[in-house]
Amino acid sequence: MQAQLETLGQLERRLSFSVPREEISKQVDARLKRVAKTAKVDGFRPGKAPLNIIAQQYGFRVQEEVLGETVERSFGEAVAKEQIQVAGYPRFEPKEGSEAEGDFQFVATFEVYPEVKLGELAGKEVENPTLTVGESEIDKTLEILQKQRTRFDRVERAAADGDRVIIDFKGTIDGVAFDGGSAENYAFLIGKKQMLPEFEAGVIGLKEGETKDVTVNFPADYHGKDVAGKTAVFVITVKNVAAAQLPEVNAEFAKSLGIEDGDVAKMREEVKGNLEREVRFRLKARAKENVMTALIETTPVDLPKSLVIMEISRLAEQAQADLKQRGIDPKLVPLSPAMFEQQAQRRVHLGLVLAELVKANGLEAKPEQVKTIIEDLAQNYEDPADVISWYYEKRERLAGPESMALEDNVVDFVLSKAKAVEKAVAFDELMGQQGQ
Repeated sequence: MQAQLETLGQLERRLSFSVPREEISKQVDARLKRVAKTAKVDGFRPGKAPLNIIAQQYGFRVQEEVLGETVERSFGEAVAKEQIQVAGYPRFEPKEGSEAEGDFQFVATFEVYPEVKLGELAGKEVENPTLTVGESEIDKTLEILQKQRTRFDRVERAAADGDRVIIDFKGTIDGVAFDGGSAENYAFLIGKKQMLPEFEAGVIGLKEGETKDVTVNFPADYHGKDVAGKTAVFVITVKNVAAAQLPEVNAEFAKSLGIEDGDVAKMREEVKGNLEREVRFRLKARAKENVMTALIETTPVDLPKSLVIMEISRLAEQAQADLKQRGIDPKLVPLSPAMFEQQAQRRVHLGLVLAELVKANGLEAKPEQVKTIIEDLAQNYEDPADVISWYYEKRERLAGPESMALEDNVVDFVLSKAKAVEKAVAFDELMGQQGQ
């Protein structure tokens, strides 16, 4: 097979090659004979139809199959001979002006992987976030756990900030009711920004059974386009006012968290252990993000468009699956490729840089690292031993922990080469102010 390689751009290549027509004909004949043994043709018993009849009915499809397989195989042999690393999928086309009676001639247009030259990390500042779990952090976590177990008790007073209220409301714009503007027995917490500020302000001060007309101005950028920028009047009737009652941190509370004997000190130790694992996980995630950004900034790479397009498609499919899982019809949420382009470029860029970094510095995951990660993950479950066994039952289940170990190696390597700057991070910031 003759092949000619051309360079069209920084990464784009074109390979012209031919496939002997005689070779295709032999393969087609052989495959038609196999088809003839089982083919069902009207007027003939199965497998008894003449070969020329089989060729008339199946010849075109069989030739297309054989030609497609041969073209892909020939292309693979050609790029292997030239030691070319193909990025994405090639586009095959018949070569223009090729002789109809001669060999089949094709052109494959494709991209190659770029050469990745790792940048200099020395002197590059990379933030390494730090946080030590102390009594204050434990107290804040217990406050969150208290709030998660809040009980609301009915009160005979005016609604105030922090109360849960149950209301009926009917809204109109210019005297006309609108979609989504009315509800009965609607519950919300005052002060949690679940409703528009003017709406909440109108409820504050009302007692059970009281009714009030409240004027609300919808923001111009309000998500409901039909009411955005308009003024509505809501008739609000309060049906119930309930004050929040947090449970005390005592033996009963400790038991609710799984401490059988209700020992509060033991509960705090367990909370501390769980919190330290969560903090460690989040700090690693932040450090990893900072390291990946540093790698991108120090190692510019020409990105194959085909790989970016494939990643955009994968991200879009993942977003659609997430919408379905949340019960949202993906057709109602337009997802354009542009929404995922920047993220896709970053992922492709990182993939190319990480592959070279790992190969050049021997940063592959070690079995003992994977084992440590699995044991750490297992601590979040009631029976850690069962979780550990589950991971090792099938080889593919180790992919996740192996990836985590490899990322840890990359982070440690970069922080050892770069100018790591430790930066204390606030507990509320790291934890996303959970329960606030």
